Amino acid sequence: MKTNYVKGSLLLITTLALAFTANAQTNDSAKRAFNIDRDNNEYVNYTKDGQRHEHITTNWKGRHYEMKLVNKQMTDLYVDGEKIPKADWGKYSAVIAQIREQIRKDEIQAKKDQAQARIDQQEAQKDQAQARLDQEQARKDQEEARKDQEQAARDQEQARKDQEEARKDQAQARLDQVQARKDQEEARKDQELMRQLLSDLVSDKIVPDAKSVKEMTLSESEMTVNGVKQPDEVFKKYHEKYSRFAHGQFSYENSPNVHGIHMSRDSNR
Repeated sequence: MKTNYVKGSLLLITTLALAFTANAQTNDSAKRAFNIDRDNNEYVNYTKDGQRHEHITTNWKGRHYEMKLVNKQMTDLYVDGEKIPKADWGKYSAVIAQIREQIRKDEIQAKKDQAQARIDQQEAQKDQAQARLDQEQARKDQEEARKDQEQAARDQEQARKDQEEARKDQAQARLDQVQARKDQEEARKDQELMRQLLSDLVSDKIVPDAKSVKEMTLSESEMTVNGVKQPDEVFKKYHEKYSRFAHGQFSYENSPNVHGIHMSRDSNR
């Protein structure tokens, strides 16, 4: 059995069991107890044994109507619970036509509503799918933003370290410049003192001239000139006068391959 329900501005669809039809067939009293369901508007149609059955219950312009049809032919009519003889159906033909027309319109509207409901449902599904995509994209964007923030924090930390390292390098460069100036000043003093020492060696007739001094050493314990250890009186004189050299384990060499002063200075002196 195929049963159809129509809901519209006039008819309110409710579930109709087969027992209702059986009960209606047996309850044909002259006055039906319609007041119980007076506010119900129902239209039910179904196919049974190849025939289309329709059951209409509605309130129309202040009166209650109930009718049954088989293959569009009315078989029963009740008005305000009173069964109307077939001979009097013609009196209600206009009302019946209006009710049938309203049902037809309601069926059309119901189909439109169903079609619109399907469209709305499809749109809702699309919206939900788009919402899921948007949420996923938002999650990806948030994750990307979090990674960017973490990278920015790492970059800032690295920049801070680089700046700190640069400050240290600058400070070390300044110290190196100061040390370089000190070394240059020490070298200038050593060269000036060496010229005086060579001059004294010539004056003391230890060597004939400055160029003849090929090597020389002066320490806390002895003095040598060209490999010859000098007497104590000479050592003491030069040790006292050139204590700057004596304290630094001084050595001097003047040869084709090597020329210059070599010293190991005590930083505390």
